[in-house]
Amino acid sequence: MSALRTKSPQRLLAESGADREGHGLKRTMGLFQLVCFGVGAIVGTGIFVGLSDSVAQAGPAVVVSFVLAAVTCVLTAFAFAELGGAIPVSGSSYSFAYAGLGESTAFLVGWCLLLEYGVSVSAVAVGWSQYVNELLHSLTGLRLPAVLSAGPGDGGVVNLPAVIVIALAAVLLVRGVRESARATAAMAVLKLVILVAFCAIGFTAFQHGNLTPFSPAGLGGIGAGTTAAFFSYIGFDAITTAGEEAKNPRRDIPLAILVCIGVVTVLYCAVALAAIGAIGGGQVGDRPAALSHVVDVVTGSSVGGAVIAFGAVVAIASVVLAVMYGQTRILLSMSRDGLVPRVFEKVSPKTSTPVAGTLIVAVVFALPAAFASLDAVVNLCTIGTLATMAVVNVAVIALRRREPGLTRGFRVPLYPVVPLLGVACCLYLMYETGWTTWLQFAGFLAAGALVYVLYGRRHSRLAAEPEVTPDPAAREPQAV
Repeated sequence: MSALRTKSPQRLLAESGADREGHGLKRTMGLFQLVCFGVGAIVGTGIFVGLSDSVAQAGPAVVVSFVLAAVTCVLTAFAFAELGGAIPVSGSSYSFAYAGLGESTAFLVGWCLLLEYGVSVSAVAVGWSQYVNELLHSLTGLRLPAVLSAGPGDGGVVNLPAVIVIALAAVLLVRGVRESARATAAMAVLKLVILVAFCAIGFTAFQHGNLTPFSPAGLGGIGAGTTAAFFSYIGFDAITTAGEEAKNPRRDIPLAILVCIGVVTVLYCAVALAAIGAIGGGQVGDRPAALSHVVDVVTGSSVGGAVIAFGAVVAIASVVLAVMYGQTRILLSMSRDGLVPRVFEKVSPKTSTPVAGTLIVAVVFALPAAFASLDAVVNLCTIGTLATMAVVNVAVIALRRREPGLTRGFRVPLYPVVPLLGVACCLYLMYETGWTTWLQFAGFLAAGALVYVLYGRRHSRLAAEPEVTPDPAAREPQAV
């Protein structure tokens, strides 16, 4: 039963130094930086590029799709808030699963996070390339040649801008978390200003008639739009990966998660209403750089579109930075546990960052961004993320039972109804991805299980140094 062995929250905290300085990592992030970090991880390709895909599925009812996707995220955000405050370590979902459900489940969660972050960063980098081209065209009338701005599957040779943005993010991350946090905060504020300005412009041309028919594809379209819209929220869980670099993680991480989801949901719904109300769903759906197009049409000038394109370039770059940060910290935690090679846990004494792990992640993420068409695996990324979120909801229940005395700065309200609803919503959206995606996901999990059996289980430090479990009869009862 070695695959089911769990690591106690106390051991996770002790090994990470989460209540002190964490394993060579420095505590430099306050609440504002954490909120900006979350906004930086979420707001990007999903709204600047992916909005058109969601509108194509649901029409004007995409607003309902955004709300339904947000409900799923909010229910799970409560679980992340409780566990992020109780176990403030870099491993995020992976560490929560290790404490609540066992080593094999934790490894597969980490495996899914590799998919979530890897595909999302690569897809975001490709979206960044599109808006760089749009900005260049608005300013000079020129575009980058297709051979240098798209992969072979999209009619080019190599997507050079996508590689450049990943390389720039890696440079910032290597320099230090303080510099990365400042850059992320500045970019997050700028893109919020840009999106608010977009809403102001769009609502000046708002026409109620553009919202009819409100749901041309019915409930099926809203469901499909919800699955597509969910991709726009991927990344909020990255806040919990800053557990060892936050100044007051037990208080600030839960609060940052909930504030971030609330702000982003309101913003997404407003942007969708402004875009569709201004020019109609038919002109927004399936259109690259849709927000720039809306502003161009409303203002009758390319200047406004150029500003939106610039905002998108900044916004999407911040997503690459924040999500790459989260990936390196999760690998650091898995490496501490021996489940992935030790190179990922090495922290530079000069910069207090995992330099080698960051560079490896940058190379691995840059390759698909440069050469692959990622449309086929976006649904696979979505289903993997939803599975991880479902596991976190289950982990809350497991740890409430196993560790009733664990210090929790925040508790999931209406327990256990809320985490069970979170699981149900995740399963529904997973169902909406389609059976082809389920088959791909099954194959992906099988590959992860094989890696765990061949490497992770054999190198597990918990196996080499098992925890000493006290005699249950000698333990004093603890109140829930």
